[in-house]
Amino acid sequence: MIRKPVRALIAAAALAITSAVALPAAASADSFYSYDGSTPLSSYAPGTVLKSRTLTYHVFGFPTPVRATQLLYRTADAQGNATANVTSVVRNPLSNTGKAVSYQSAYDSLDPADAPSRAIAGDVRLGGVLPNAESLLIAPALALGYSVVIPDTEGPSADFAAGPEYGKTTLDSIRAATHASGTGMTESTKIGLLGYSGGAIATGWASAIAGSYAPEVEKNLVGFAEGGVLVDPAHNLKYVSGSPVWSGVIPMALIGVSRSYGIDLKPYASEYGLKVLAELEHASIVNALGRYPGLTWQKLVKPEYANPNSVAPYVDAVNKVNIGSAATPSIPGFIAQAGNGALEGTVSNEPGIGGGDGVMVAGDVRALANQYCGTGNTSIKYTQYDALSHATAVPAWAPAAIAWLGDRFAGKAAPSSCGHIPAGNSLAPEQHTGS
Repeated sequence: MIRKPVRALIAAAALAITSAVALPAAASADSFYSYDGSTPLSSYAPGTVLKSRTLTYHVFGFPTPVRATQLLYRTADAQGNATANVTSVVRNPLSNTGKAVSYQSAYDSLDPADAPSRAIAGDVRLGGVLPNAESLLIAPALALGYSVVIPDTEGPSADFAAGPEYGKTTLDSIRAATHASGTGMTESTKIGLLGYSGGAIATGWASAIAGSYAPEVEKNLVGFAEGGVLVDPAHNLKYVSGSPVWSGVIPMALIGVSRSYGIDLKPYASEYGLKVLAELEHASIVNALGRYPGLTWQKLVKPEYANPNSVAPYVDAVNKVNIGSAATPSIPGFIAQAGNGALEGTVSNEPGIGGGDGVMVAGDVRALANQYCGTGNTSIKYTQYDALSHATAVPAWAPAAIAWLGDRFAGKAAPSSCGHIPAGNSLAPEQHTGS
C-alpha cells in the first residue's frame, strides 16, 4: 500500500502536470549553489559536504508534505577540475530500511537552472518539466521503503551528454548523502542506481567507473537499472540525422560535450550552424525536440567538414564519451532498450548502426550488454521492447526496473541474459580521417 506522504506527492504531481505550462518561470540566482569558502575547493576530498539545507519538496512549484535535504558537495568535471554540485536526498518518511535508490534524472539541458534540485526547491521552468514529471517515478521508490538520492548529474555548468562527468557527480553525490546528517543514510546503506535516457548516461557511467573512482561506494551498490541507453554518440549522430523530431539533440550534444572538454567547434561551423549553436547554448531538450526537423551534421558545418571524422576535436570528444571504451561494471545490471523508432519519426537504418528507439541505437546497447557479459559480468539482464519507442517504453521499463532492484535489495540471485542477447554493433573508437 502506498503511504500517505507518497500519495500526496503523486497527487501533487498529477495536478501539476496539467497546469505547469501556464506557470511563469521562477528560477533565480541562489547562493546555495556557490561555494564561497576560503579553503580552496580542490583541497576537499570528492563527496565532501560543503553546505546543507532542508526544504519542502515541490512538484511543478506546488509544495508537498515531503521534505528534502539538499547538499552542496565537492565533485569534479570531465577534465578533473574541482567543482561544487548539488544533490537532493528524500529520506523515506516512515522507515529507515538501510536501502536507497540513486535516481538519475533525464533532465537533458544545457542550462543549470533546469536541474532537478531547482525543481525540487520550487522553481518552475519549461526546461524543468522532465525532472518535475519524474516525481511520478520517484514516488514508488519511497512507497517501497527506500530513501531517494537525486543528483544534478550534469554538474554546475550543465555539461549535457558528458558521460564521465555524469558518473563522477553521481558517485560523489552518494558519498555526500552517506556522510551528511539528516539524510538517514550511512556508509553501510545499500544503494541501487536507476535512470532512463539522460539518466541512463549517469547510471551507466557511475557503474562503470565506481571501482576505480569510488570503491567504497561500489561495495554498497546492489545493481544498476537503466533504459534508453546512450552508448556510442558517434553512431547516435548518424542515426538521428535528418529526423523530424530528434535531430535537435545533435547540436545539443555537440555543445555539451564541447563545453565539458573545452573544445571550440565554431571554426568548423557553417553560418547556419553558428546560428543553431547560439540558439541552443542554454537550451533544454524541451526546446530542441522538433525545432530543427531534418537537421544534419552537414547543415551545421562548412562543406569541407562534411565527414564528422574529419574534425579531430569531434573525434577525440566522442571517443571520450563512448561508454563502450569504459570498464565493465562489477555489479549486476538490468539494461532495457526499445527498438521502434519509427513511432517517433526516426527511420534511419544505416549499415553498422541499424535501428533504434528514435534516438538511441539498439545495436549499440546490445553490443554493450554482450561486452559486459564477455568481460566477466554475467549478471546482466537485457530486455528489448521491439514494439515501443524511446518515450513509449518508459511505462514498461520503470516498473520492471524497480522490481529488478527490489530483488537485488532482497539478496536474490541476479538473472542473466548472457549468451542469449542478439549481436550488436562495433563499439570501436572513431578514427580521424582528415578533411
